[in-house]
Amino acid sequence: MVTVRPAIFSRSPIRRWKKMLSILCAGTALILWGFPVHSQGLPLDELVGKIQAAYDRTADFRADFVQEAAIRSAGKTVREEGTVYLKKPSRMLWDYTKPSMKKLVINPRKAWLYIPDEEIVYVQDAEAVLSSKMTIRFLTGIGRLRDDFEVAFPPEGPANGAGNYRMILTPRGYEAGIKSLLLTVDGDTFHVTGCVFTDLYENETRLTFSNITFNTDPADELFEFTPPPGVEVHAVGGR
Repeated sequence: MVTVRPAIFSRSPIRRWKKMLSILCAGTALILWGFPVHSQGLPLDELVGKIQAAYDRTADFRADFVQEAAIRSAGKTVREEGTVYLKKPSRMLWDYTKPSMKKLVINPRKAWLYIPDEEIVYVQDAEAVLSSKMTIRFLTGIGRLRDDFEVAFPPEGPANGAGNYRMILTPRGYEAGIKSLLLTVDGDTFHVTGCVFTDLYENETRLTFSNITFNTDPADELFEFTPPPGVEVHAVGGR
């Protein structure tokens, strides 16, 4: 039997996930953009245009991920792993498997956060969760790189010693306290394989992606969630 209870937004984990959600959505959008092959030597503006074109051509993707959140004040780093799926418009699934299971599911109607260890599901209207304008644009497929970010190469140049390329994105507006994003781009495939988000307090969240596939048209049912029997379902207010 599923128990449904109201949950006060400020007292639920959903509030803490609001910031992480912007990071996760931006991270998935970065994979969608992709990078064109043979982009060495392109001027920045031309490269950005090709990245935008790749994003516009991509309808969905799947990738394995490693998420490392460094909390500066606590002097610790939390590492998690799993699989992420995104499908335009407005469908996303982050399926965490290590060190513990949890699931964040979003579709155009609802958003669910399932924490099996606590036998709790938090559910909220998708509109309330996707409060970031940048998040909404990229999840609905109308994101524009230059509209949302200042784009630049790092001062030391676009290439690193491992044969990869890097770009710095600075949000034009306030996006859950995100100060900047540093992208790592595979030097052979020119897909985004990692990004580092720095917040206003210099905490860093690093996302590394692997086994990326594009345009496989996953079923919409993948982005639905039915609470298991016996768990508490907390309906989160839209405050």
